[in-house]
Amino acid sequence: MKKLFLLFMICIGLIAADGRVDIVNKGLVLPKIIVQDATQNFGNRALQDKFFKLIVGDLKVGSAFEVLDKYYTSDFNDSAILTSEQNADLIYRYALTQLGNQLSLKVKVLNAKNNQIRFSGEYIQSVDKFPFLAHKSIVELARNLNLSPIEWMDKSIIFSQYTTPGKSNIVVADYTLTYQKIIISGGLNIFPKWANDDQSAFYYTSYVNLTPTLFKFDLHTKQKSKITQSSGMIVASDVSRDGTKLLLTMAPNDQSDIYLYDTFTKNLKRITTFSGIDVNGNFVDNDTKVVFVSDRMGYPNIFSTSLDGNGLVEQMVFHGKNNNSISTFDNYVVYSSRESANEYEQKTFNLYLISTKSDYIRQLTAGGVNTYPRFSSDGGSIVFIKNINGSSLVGIIRVHENRSFQFPLKIGKLQSIDW
Repeated sequence: MKKLFLLFMICIGLIAADGRVDIVNKGLVLPKIIVQDATQNFGNRALQDKFFKLIVGDLKVGSAFEVLDKYYTSDFNDSAILTSEQNADLIYRYALTQLGNQLSLKVKVLNAKNNQIRFSGEYIQSVDKFPFLAHKSIVELARNLNLSPIEWMDKSIIFSQYTTPGKSNIVVADYTLTYQKIIISGGLNIFPKWANDDQSAFYYTSYVNLTPTLFKFDLHTKQKSKITQSSGMIVASDVSRDGTKLLLTMAPNDQSDIYLYDTFTKNLKRITTFSGIDVNGNFVDNDTKVVFVSDRMGYPNIFSTSLDGNGLVEQMVFHGKNNNSISTFDNYVVYSSRESANEYEQKTFNLYLISTKSDYIRQLTAGGVNTYPRFSSDGGSIVFIKNINGSSLVGIIRVHENRSFQFPLKIGKLQSIDW
């Protein structure tokens, strides 16, 4: 039982209290942008205020502009040249309209010096998912202005939310946690993992007669199907690019190893064979290798092996005595590392980025407890779990822009997350 508890903690990443971290670019002059609300006779002031804050927040997270927080109003078709308030370079002007349960958004981005339109668009979304209306417009703005890609902003995150002891929900949300929808409830439901790029289904672990069981849930049909089960534990830690292969952590005999599961043939292939703990396998190098966490050196560390079953294992990380909780993109690996070896000191876990092709290493956080990192679809951003004074937050790291942001979970505690 003690061994299973240890491998469970390694798999999810250890979580304790820490402080906020905000790493901000220095020395880079960004164009200034102001946001103007041109909504007329909307009738829902609370939603209108939330939407303004979402647009401002999305622009900040996008990291391409210096965003001014002041609330401006305007007529949508105002053609007067501004006097460059706050020395702004650009104006993001929008208008909301509600028709039944649908919300419509009109947007245009103007040059603040001459009112030339740089970008325009119109979008429709259900009212309950209004945050995605804001996200989609900012994603398309970045795409049209050839800015750093932020396609992930319009994607959903999925997480397991502890509610009471032994109980957890699977929740789909936007990255700011403004929109949240409980998909699975009742019992212990953990380790959700998106099954495909279009996020139409996901895998998760639940317990059937006390046996860990892997399920797949289809968001279109609202139906779940059993994949497989294993005594001890079972977790779907990664999905291949084409969605046909899963990397599973299984412990049928109290010994966890990495397995490759074919979703078509239902064949299960054992990838690692070790008398200790092997968990959290992730595909890397175009799905030809797997990176995983193992205690084969006497403490959790990061290793890799090929999927052809040759048995050769390579150590990936050479610092730290507790490295765990990994995610991969192409030939890059992000992982969480405990900085203090003294059990009586406050726990500190930082995120690090390495390459499988070189000795490149980069520290991404600077203090506190930061675990369960997950790459965005373009690899340019990382979502992770942060815990502060018993409360959970979703953290976003903009890797190339060297900035980070946090969004609190108001109820419950995050167990795991996927993007």
